[in-house]
Amino acid sequence: MSTLFVNATVVTMDSQLGELSDGQVLVEGDRIVAVGHDLTDHPKAHAAEVMDCGGGILIPGLVNAHMHTWQTGLRGVAANWTLLEYFRHVHRGLAALFTPQDIYIATRMGAINQLNCGTTTLGDWCHNNPTPEHTDAAVKGLKESGVRALFLHGSPKPDPKPGQPHFSKIPHPRHEIERLLNGELANPEGLVTLGMAILGPHYSTLDVTLQDFALAKEFGLVASMHQGGGEAVAPGAWDEVEARGLLGPDINIVHGQSLDDGQMSRFCASGVTFSIAPENEMTQGHGFPVTGLVRQHGGVVSLGVDLESVLSGDMFSVARAALGMQRSLDNDASRREQGKIPDTSTITTREALGWITLDGAKALGIDDRIGSLTPGKQADLVLLDSNQLNMQPVNDPVSTVIMQTSLANVDSVMVAGQFKKRGGRLLMKTQQGIAELAKSGHRIHAELLAREAQSTQEVTP
Repeated sequence: MSTLFVNATVVTMDSQLGELSDGQVLVEGDRIVAVGHDLTDHPKAHAAEVMDCGGGILIPGLVNAHMHTWQTGLRGVAANWTLLEYFRHVHRGLAALFTPQDIYIATRMGAINQLNCGTTTLGDWCHNNPTPEHTDAAVKGLKESGVRALFLHGSPKPDPKPGQPHFSKIPHPRHEIERLLNGELANPEGLVTLGMAILGPHYSTLDVTLQDFALAKEFGLVASMHQGGGEAVAPGAWDEVEARGLLGPDINIVHGQSLDDGQMSRFCASGVTFSIAPENEMTQGHGFPVTGLVRQHGGVVSLGVDLESVLSGDMFSVARAALGMQRSLDNDASRREQGKIPDTSTITTREALGWITLDGAKALGIDDRIGSLTPGKQADLVLLDSNQLNMQPVNDPVSTVIMQTSLANVDSVMVAGQFKKRGGRLLMKTQQGIAELAKSGHRIHAELLAREAQSTQEVTP
C-alpha cells in the first residue's frame, strides 16, 4: 500500500528538509519514500492513493516518552493528590486491585486515546505487573491498539507483608526479561519493543541498582528510572554508577529533580536522556521541571503525560506546559539577575516541537526509525486540520502546531504506513472498550474507597 499526501504544509523536523509550503510526502509500505514537491512523477507514486490534505499541516507522529498507561481507568481519581498521597493511595492501595483484565483494558484504551490525540509512539512505563499475566495483558493491550510503543517492564511497589523484603531490595526479574525477549517482544523491529523500567538509585539499594543496570546493558535495553520525589533510598549511589561507566544514551531519567548541577552536566555529556512530565510535576509537588537544566548542559529533553489519573493525555498540552514553565523560570531569573526580562524568548516553539517528536524518539532509543519526516524512516505522521477557527490564520506553522493545536485538529494519524485515524475518526471500534474501561475504573475506585473507609473505622477509638 502506498499513499501520496499532497497540498500540505509539511513540518519535517529534519534539519536538512525544514518546512515545505504546498509540500508532498510519499509513503510506500511502512516507510517514507520521498518528501518534496511534485512527487506525482516519482516512480513509486504511480500506484499510490492520493490524499489531499486540504492545506493542513503534516507533522511527524508525536512521542509521549513517559506514561503509566495502566492508570487510564483512574482518570480524575488522583487529580487532587500530592505525590505523597499518590504513593499511599496508588502503590499501596489501588494498584493491588488490578486484575490482568483491568491492565489490558486500561492499556489498550489509553494507547488508543494517544493515537486519537496524535501520539504515534508511547513510552509505556508499566510498574503494576505483580504476575506474568499482568505483564502479558499490558503487552496485548498495546499490540491490539496499533500504537508504536516501548514497553518499559517495571515492578510493583506495595508495602511488604510480614517476612517479605521491601521492593527497594528486590532486583529486576531476569526471568521476565528473558521470557519477553523470547516471546511476545522478540522482534526488535516490531511496533512494540522492550525496555526496562527499573527502580534506579533513587528508589533501590546500591546492590539492586547495579544489578539492574547490568541486566539492561547485557540485553541492550533502554533502562528508564524515576529520579526525585522524596529522599533517595541509597544516597551517593549515582557516584558508584558513574564510577563504573554505566551512564550513556541507553539510560533514561524520568523527572530528574534532586540531581545537582555537576551531575546534570556529566549525565548530559554522557548522553543520558531526560523525560520530563511538567504538568504532573508541578501538580503533585516533584519540584520545578528540570527542562532548563537539561538544556543548559546540552542534554536531550523529552516529555511525557505521566499520569492520566491526574491530567489529560494530550501531548500538545504537555509541550505548552513545558515551554511556558521554562520560559517563566528564565524570565524570572533574568528579572532578578539583570533587572529586566530577556530581549527575546529563551526557547523557541521549534525546540518545543522537537521535545515531542525527534527528541522523544531519542529518549526511547528509536530516533533512527521515527521522529522526523525523513525518507527511509517509518511512516509515522499526523495531519492537522489547520483550517479550523482555532488555528487560522497560520502565519508560522511550527508555532501554530505548538501554541494553537488541540485534539479537535487531529484529522488523520498514520503508524508505520497504516492509518489509525482518518478524517477525524478512529478506524477501530471503541464503544465497547469505553464501557469496559468505565466499568473497570469505577469498580477499582469503589473498592479503594471501601477499603479506606474500613481502615478508618478500625483505627477510630
